[in-house]
Amino acid sequence: MKLYQLFQIIWAGSAFLLIVLVLLHSPKGDGIGGIGGQAQLFTSTKSAETTLNRITWALSITFMALTVALSAGWIS
Repeated sequence: MKLYQLFQIIWAGSAFLLIVLVLLHSPKGDGIGGIGGQAQLFTSTKSAETTLNRITWALSITFMALTVALSAGWIS
């Protein structure tokens, strides 16, 4: 297995995990319910949501960096 193929596998895996993690996020917007005053202004962020955000950011940075590196031909 070449280094290029290894990075392609990591790239595809990070893309799949990024899709899954984005779907796991809870919705932030209240939509029409926010007009009636049902929205809370200050809610505490749970540690699970914080961890999910950090993993999502790390995967998105990994995905974007590998996208640039693989498309530019920097990895051979």
